[in-house]
Amino acid sequence: MKIKVINPNTTVSMTQKIGAAARAVASPGTDILAVNPQSGPVSIESHFDEAVSVVGVLDEIRRGERENMDGYVIACFGDPGLMAARELTKKPVIGIAEAAMHVASLLATRFSVVTTMNRTIVIAEHLARNYGMEAFCNKVRAADIPVLDLEDPASGAFGRIVDECRRARDEDRAGAIVLGCGGMADLTDAISHEIGLPVIDGVSAAVKLVEAIVSLRLGTSKHGDLDYPIAKPFVGRFAYLSPESGEAAA
Repeated sequence: MKIKVINPNTTVSMTQKIGAAARAVASPGTDILAVNPQSGPVSIESHFDEAVSVVGVLDEIRRGERENMDGYVIACFGDPGLMAARELTKKPVIGIAEAAMHVASLLATRFSVVTTMNRTIVIAEHLARNYGMEAFCNKVRAADIPVLDLEDPASGAFGRIVDECRRARDEDRAGAIVLGCGGMADLTDAISHEIGLPVIDGVSAAVKLVEAIVSLRLGTSKHGDLDYPIAKPFVGRFAYLSPESGEAAA
């Protein structure tokens, strides 16, 4: 089985960390290809960053179809471009926020999300609503740290994340913690040891869900809104997406 794990930002060190987390849980015989777009934001910390990152994500999905991938993980907690990516393939495509929230709901009756910056709280709240997780998600919290601080051991980011997780446990009465950033993928064990709760990283959860769906011989429905995109010309910088380019999605 081959799974492409897409970091939607362009920071290679974060992609390497995400790939390592994915490989750590992958089953024997599962190959993980961790990639990031060549163009786009170095971190994703706003609606604007997400919007710009989506084209790079979709390019990696289209490339993955030519590479005969069996499934895909979108490794940013905003799940940017998730539904559009599902239109491009019959293979399973799983976002890490979607995966982490669903797994957390199986482990505790209530969970809290601990993310990076305050301004992204609303993004995670909207996802919890859209995924039907509001009954389980007590609160979305932020350590208010820039995403790239996660790449710097001297930044103090880990301690601030742990402190926020403790508050989630004590003030929210959360039974589990969902980490709200792909860049936190290597922190689950250390945080769980500090706070005594299950801590769910969406990268790991998404990889296992892709493996399960592939093993069940299931894939993305092509009935209705997730059917392949309607063939039509694209112009300007997106002309390469036109069917005339020889790379029609279907």
